[in-house]
Amino acid sequence: MTNVTSEEFLTKLFSVVYKLYTIAKTQSDRLKKEWDENFASLPEQPHLVRSVRAEKEKFLTDIDYRIKVLNTIKLSFEDGFHSIKKILTALYNSYFMESEVFTQNFVREDQKSLKYLVAKEILGNLIQYNQLDHETVPLKYNILARIYLLIKFKEQSATSINQNLKKININLKLPALKRILNEIVADGFLKKTKVGKHIYYGLPQELELSEKGKPTYNQTIRPLVDWPTLFYRSYYNVRELNVTVNGDCKYPEFLNKVLLKAATQGYTACHYVFKNLVKYYEKLKEEG
Repeated sequence: MTNVTSEEFLTKLFSVVYKLYTIAKTQSDRLKKEWDENFASLPEQPHLVRSVRAEKEKFLTDIDYRIKVLNTIKLSFEDGFHSIKKILTALYNSYFMESEVFTQNFVREDQKSLKYLVAKEILGNLIQYNQLDHETVPLKYNILARIYLLIKFKEQSATSINQNLKKININLKLPALKRILNEIVADGFLKKTKVGKHIYYGLPQELELSEKGKPTYNQTIRPLVDWPTLFYRSYYNVRELNVTVNGDCKYPEFLNKVLLKAATQGYTACHYVFKNLVKYYEKLKEEG
């Protein structure tokens, strides 16, 4: 781990602040554009990520200003979570609910596939997000998204699937899970195989749209479906702050413990780092 002075750390912190501003601005503009093009007829509005373009000199020298900027970034991490949740809400509460724009763009076969495919592309990619939000998307789509790669390579029993779902905080009784798995089988996206007394679940085929549906998907909602993964992996990454600040600052043990968390990507780690950086500088301000 890199060792830096407190002055070097502040400069590094500002560079991360500026990076996050750039990502938030660019990605919010992109989200708004795609939303307006595809979801304008839906009742939901996008939740955009706030951004703050901090002044470098003021950030480095004015502790009140620094605290304000760091607080804004902490809130922007929360915005990012709600941006993804709002995309999922718009898709599963409005777009997929027989909306005119959906039924006109996709044939019946693709309408069914798309509900599973979108869950796989968003929730299947964002396990950390799914640990925090597993209520927005109906369970059967969420479950297939979670186990898709697992059963793609090896058929699984209901018990092993249930254990896997617990990792994203979905806790179901086995009979309830089996009922949902049977729904997915009835939809044609899972198959059951009996080996002796045991039943295993696998994929009947790859989860894909029809040849007609693929270009339509690419030209319509795919950018909105791809947005959460691209945003999450770029925004919730502050690894540059995973440094050790030398003992020329106050409370180096606390500060360095906080910065250790920066090594981990994801909403929870980033929110923790900035929440505690705010606490750190508030404490320094109190002591004058």
